[in-house]
Amino acid sequence: MVALSTREELKTIAERGGRELEGASALEILSWADEQFGPSWAVASSMADAVVPSLAAKVRPGVDILFLDTGYHFAETIGTRDAVAATLPVNIRTLTAKQSVEEQDASFGARLYERNPDQCCALRKVMPLRKALKDYSAWASGLRRDEAPTRKDVRVVEWDEQRSMVKLNPIAAWNQDDVDRYIAENGILVNPLLSDGYGSIGCWPCTRRLKPGEDARAGRWSGTNKVECGLH
Repeated sequence: MVALSTREELKTIAERGGRELEGASALEILSWADEQFGPSWAVASSMADAVVPSLAAKVRPGVDILFLDTGYHFAETIGTRDAVAATLPVNIRTLTAKQSVEEQDASFGARLYERNPDQCCALRKVMPLRKALKDYSAWASGLRRDEAPTRKDVRVVEWDEQRSMVKLNPIAAWNQDDVDRYIAENGILVNPLLSDGYGSIGCWPCTRRLKPGEDARAGRWSGTNKVECGLH
């Protein structure tokens, strides 16, 4: 494991990793991260499925899995989190916002997600994750290039400028067939909502089922110009 003492060292590692690991397997990318950072990396999971937590657990049993409990999740999402915690050798860290939903309503008015979804995401997702990630040098996500136009240039390893740390996207090059194959071959837990018309699962007030022909993330913040929550 290298000594990580400065922001510039981490940035150099991220840029080199992005070049050298393009085309590597997801396990090779996460194994590289473990060699670089030891226990100082974690996985952020929305609990749409346990693909990346499963891969990470193969590399580092007991790896930290960060789950943002926004207070607005579907019951199925909370159930998937609990099932992952019970069946995989991982350490689930459930992150919550500074204010409860009720406290946020008192401060900003009810249904902030309708009036200012960016602020709601910032309060309930972005800020809690930023606080938790201060404990690590790198973090992994399940971002894929095929999910949406906004994600087509995602690198398998990149520099997270807003948090000054390394970002790992081990399945960036996968498509839906790759995901489905890995799930089937490895018995991976999947959020049941994905079999009930949803393509991407977020908070219940801001997520709907897909219409025929829509891309996987079309059901998020439908009817607005918002396409990302701000985490990536």
